[in-house]
Amino acid sequence: MKNRLKVLRAERDWSQQHLAEQLGVSRQSVNAIETGRYDPSLPLAFKIADVFELAIEEIFERD
Repeated sequence: MKNRLKVLRAERDWSQQHLAEQLGVSRQSVNAIETGRYDPSLPLAFKIADVFELAIEEIFERD
């Protein structure tokens, strides 16, 4: 699954650690999602969307 997480995070000047703390996950999890090595669970995807105040579809897209 492709995502815009890294771009959205950079636009806000947030570190991976900062985002991880907001989401309640490890920095490694954020990195794995950004690089496409890990697809987040649906609850985590909703949490990410809430943090960025966007719809899930604005962050994630199918390959």
